[in-house]
Amino acid sequence: MATQIFIDIFFSFFVAIGFALLFETPLKALIVAGVLGGLGHGIRYLMLQSGFDLVLSTLCGTVFIGLAGIFFAHKIHTPPVVFTLPACITMIPGLFAYRTILGCIKIYEAGTNGDASNHLQETMYNFIVTSSLLFCLAIGISIAALAFRKKSVKEIRRIKDL
Repeated sequence: MATQIFIDIFFSFFVAIGFALLFETPLKALIVAGVLGGLGHGIRYLMLQSGFDLVLSTLCGTVFIGLAGIFFAHKIHTPPVVFTLPACITMIPGLFAYRTILGCIKIYEAGTNGDASNHLQETMYNFIVTSSLLFCLAIGISIAALAFRKKSVKEIRRIKDL
């Protein structure tokens, strides 16, 4: 099991770096994006293997990415979104979104047959899972950004000048 976790972290590291390159992330933040993507996805994978729910595992992975992103933002003097966004892309629920769209097509093709209700149930399940995972990604990153938000020095000076 330990080797599977390292393989998951390894591949997630390169997926995050690939998306960071796609978003033209500065070189000093590329490694951070990869490390956060690998470790965040590794946390998710470890929790899933331990029997936790997919949504909770994804939330924990993204909260880690968000918190670590704030830490690294101060270390390398770069906004956290530069490397937290590519790191979280490794956890986008592509399979569930694909199944949702495919289910919509099957419902349309089934029309008023008895199969349409069966397809509707599967499609709604996949839609709810997709939506839940996307909300977890947004909430996980936002929690850290909101918890450690500070006013900028420029705003503080403007208030004192008034």
